[in-house]
Amino acid sequence: MKPIELFEIPKEIMKNTKAITFPKQGCTSDVGIIETSEGKFVVKRSKNQLYRQWLADEANILKQLEATQLAIPKSHRFFEDREQGQSWILMDYIEGKPLGEVLHESHNEEERLHLIYQFGNKLKTLHETPCPKALITDKPWLEDMLEQSQYNFDHYEVDGSQQLLDQLKKTRPKPFKQTLIHGDFTIDNVLVNDGKIVAIIDWSGGAYGDPRYDAALAIRPKPNAFEKEVDKEVFFEGYGEKIIDEKEYWYFEQGLYEFF
Repeated sequence: MKPIELFEIPKEIMKNTKAITFPKQGCTSDVGIIETSEGKFVVKRSKNQLYRQWLADEANILKQLEATQLAIPKSHRFFEDREQGQSWILMDYIEGKPLGEVLHESHNEEERLHLIYQFGNKLKTLHETPCPKALITDKPWLEDMLEQSQYNFDHYEVDGSQQLLDQLKKTRPKPFKQTLIHGDFTIDNVLVNDGKIVAIIDWSGGAYGDPRYDAALAIRPKPNAFEKEVDKEVFFEGYGEKIIDEKEYWYFEQGLYEFF
């Protein structure tokens, strides 16, 4: 069954769609690439209450980041269909394949490491981008994330346990200068075209937060990526410095991320 049928796309999102194809699907939204008289676009739909909120967050964050020089898709429309219990977003289509897919298929070690270097360099550029004022809050990011973690644990199915969450609350890492962060900076959320990283996608977790969280998620081991120490070394060479140690990596990737 197709994740999205053409007739399901609300007219408030896009009229006169001619065709739809489907990239690899995530677990939070149905995604389609639609062809129209105006060109190609990406349409995403979420039904779950939590995922609908994330989609609304992504629409807002993309709007806030429009004035930056970051390589991100432009959000054109966001629509909440309360009657059907679903939310939609329409964004620019950017030609490219997820970095994770490219690395997995790579048989050229030099090219593979060069992509990982670019990956680190793109994250550094992101963290050096001034954070829009609308995304800056008085509450520390980690405090907010721990509160969200408790809420998610109490109301949704998550991978983390109450015991783990209690441990995270007691063993917080030392404070770190907050920056603009992506919030889910994984190899599946950057696109590659012709050997270059061309876009950063899936911005629902964008915030003024701890850049170590991005770094921790970036270096998670995946097939043919970050399974060897050299990959981490090249990544942080591209970033310009190593901003996270093993204990902090565990806290963010093996701990906090389990609730999102």
